[in-house]
Amino acid sequence: MDIDEARDACDAVSDAVLSAVIADRSFLDHLLLGVLARGHVLIEDVPGTGKTLTARSVARALGLSFSRVQFTPDLLPSDVTGTHVFDERERAFEFQEGPVFANVVLADEINRAPPKTQSALLEAMEERQVTVDGETHPLPDPFVVIATQNPVEQEGTFPLPEAQVDRFVAKTTLGYPDTEGEIELLRRRAARERRSPDVEPVLDPDAVRALRRVPETVRVEEDLFAYMVALAQATREDRRVRVGVSPRGTQRLFEAARAHAVLGGRAFVTPDDVKRVARPVLAHRLVLTPDARVEDVEKSAVVESALDSTPVPTV
Repeated sequence: MDIDEARDACDAVSDAVLSAVIADRSFLDHLLLGVLARGHVLIEDVPGTGKTLTARSVARALGLSFSRVQFTPDLLPSDVTGTHVFDERERAFEFQEGPVFANVVLADEINRAPPKTQSALLEAMEERQVTVDGETHPLPDPFVVIATQNPVEQEGTFPLPEAQVDRFVAKTTLGYPDTEGEIELLRRRAARERRSPDVEPVLDPDAVRALRRVPETVRVEEDLFAYMVALAQATREDRRVRVGVSPRGTQRLFEAARAHAVLGGRAFVTPDDVKRVARPVLAHRLVLTPDARVEDVEKSAVVESALDSTPVPTV
């Protein structure tokens, strides 16, 4: 698959999802960044905006298997990864796969589960495998986690560990639809009998695997390497930040910039690609100082400052 074919495939996936979901195309681009960059996406939004439907529709359009896990305070790690069950016929224990064994896994309201259960996803997200009772089981390929968390109703929630937040390529928000979008939502609801609209598959697992190899062919000039590192270093030097962007975050910025170039149909990365992905890729990785939190400093504002203060190379 070449660059043009990859761009056309991503456009077809977005068009298919938009036939069922009222969403901004830039939001879908952030989800596709996670797919193209072989990473995962965190969605933070209020209830009722269509996060579950969007994740299911993306999986359907990609032709991938889909699984949803509702995270609750009593959810156990084995409820996510699976467990060994005794087979009476064979008189032996066999491994029964959990819901994490799917191409696209929706971790719904992930911050409602205790840290022990949240950490059950760490190995899966980084290593694409799970280990249960000392036995390692590979996960399907491709494997993408789309996690959601609610910015309101914080009572009874557990903050995501910094190590887990760092595993997400991007953090994004769906947001409320505009007036015309919400009216169209009512039109669609009035015109159908089924509860959930259907999306026809556009790709298949082999095509998605080929699609994910395309960013590896995108060219990145040396000046852009220095630009991305300078942005990361600027967040570490900001007085409002206790922990800045890690080297893993710099690598994710590089991968997301290449994926964004593919979405634009280009075989090379531009400074604009880096700028476009900097906020969703870097902001959620920052840990602010107590004073900054008291002053309600937005993490995205820190990234904006880094973008404003870092000279942009001419490529």
